[in-house]
Amino acid sequence: MKMRSRADQSRAREKLGRNRLAGESACPTKMPALAHQSGTDAFVCQPGDQGGSFTAPEQAVFVRRANRSTRGSGLLAVLWLSAALAAIAFSLSVTVRGEIERTSTEVDGLRCGYLASAGIERAAMELLWSATSPDSKLIPKGSTFVNYVFPSGNVRVDIIPETAKLNVNKASAEDLAKLVVALGVDAGQAEEIAEAIVDWRQPGSKRFDGYYSGLSSSFQPAHASFREIEELLLLKGVTPDIFYGTYVPAAGGSAVAAIGEAGSRLARRSGLIDCLSVYGTDGAVDVNTADAAVLAAIGVPLYTAQAIAAQRSNAPFSNDSLGNLMSVAGGGGGRMRTEGNSMVTFRATARLRLADGKLSDLRRTSAALVKYMAAGSDVPYYVLRWYDTAWSD
Repeated sequence: MKMRSRADQSRAREKLGRNRLAGESACPTKMPALAHQSGTDAFVCQPGDQGGSFTAPEQAVFVRRANRSTRGSGLLAVLWLSAALAAIAFSLSVTVRGEIERTSTEVDGLRCGYLASAGIERAAMELLWSATSPDSKLIPKGSTFVNYVFPSGNVRVDIIPETAKLNVNKASAEDLAKLVVALGVDAGQAEEIAEAIVDWRQPGSKRFDGYYSGLSSSFQPAHASFREIEELLLLKGVTPDIFYGTYVPAAGGSAVAAIGEAGSRLARRSGLIDCLSVYGTDGAVDVNTADAAVLAAIGVPLYTAQAIAAQRSNAPFSNDSLGNLMSVAGGGGGRMRTEGNSMVTFRATARLRLADGKLSDLRRTSAALVKYMAAGSDVPYYVLRWYDTAWSD
C-alpha cells in the first residue's frame, strides 16, 4: 500500500467531515456498508468496503472526536441544569428565611401583648391594694405611671383617671370648640365639630340630618347620648387624624432621636379620644393627667397648660401645690383637681427582653378601662372596655 502524502490525508479528512454533515457514509465508496459504532455517531468502513482509503489510526481519531463532542454536549446540559437548580434553591431559601422572620415577629408580638396584659392586671390589683391599705401603698399617691420589670421584659403602665377627660355627653359647645382649637384645628372647623357633637346627642335636632343622608353610606344620626367614644368618627368634620391624633414637626427636633423620644423631629398631637370620654367629668379635671388641650378647654391659657404638662412630668401636683397653681391658671383654675374617681384607664406598653439582656425595639400597647366598686362588693372591680391595640409614646 502506498503511503499517502499529508495533503492527501488532509483532503480525506475534509471529505469525511462533509460526508458526515450530509448524513452520508464516511467511506469513499459509492455503496458503502454502514455500521454504527455503539455509543457514538461515527460511521466506519467494513472490511468489504474500500477500507484502505483510511487507515485504522485515522478511523480511531474520528471516533474519539465524535465521543468528545457528545461528552461536551452532555456537560453543557448538566451545567445548565445545575444553574437552574441553584436558582430555585436560592429563591426557596430567601422565601423560607422571610417566612421564618415574619413568624418570629408574630410570635414576639404575641408574647409582648401578653406581657402588656400582665402589666395591666398587676397595676389594677396594686392600685386596689393601695386604696384599701394606706399603710402599705404599692403605688404612691398621685402617681401617673408605674414601671414593672419582668424576667421576659419591661412594662410601663400609664394610669389615667376618667376625670382627666371631659364628658362628651355633657360638655358645653363652648368647651368643645376650645378643645378642638387646642388640638390644632382651625376655628371654623372646630365650631362645626362642636355643633355636630351637640346635634348628635340632642333629641329632635335635625341640623345635620341632610348631610348624613346624602353620604354614599347614608344613615340617620342617633340624636341620643354617645354610647361609645368611637361614634365621633361618624360626625361631620371629624377625621381620623382629629380623632386619634397625629404627628407634627417639632421645633428643634433631631434626626437621630426616635419618635416619642426627647429631641425627636416629630411630636405627637393629641386627638379627641385622648380628651373626651362617655365616662368623663363634667366638673373639675385631674391636673396631673389631663391633656394640655383639656386644660385649655376649661379656660387655662394654652401656654400655661403646656407649662403645667411639662412641670408635672417631674413630680405630680399635690393639693398644696394646686392652690398655688390656681392663681396663674386664669379662669380655669377653679376647674382643676388632683386624684381621680373610681374609673381608671390603664395603658400598658411592653418591650421584650432579648437573649443578650437588651430590650427589643418591638413594642405592644394594650389598655383597659376599669371601674372600682365600693368596699364590700362581691367583685372589687370590673373591666368595662379592653383595647388590644392602643396608642403609646
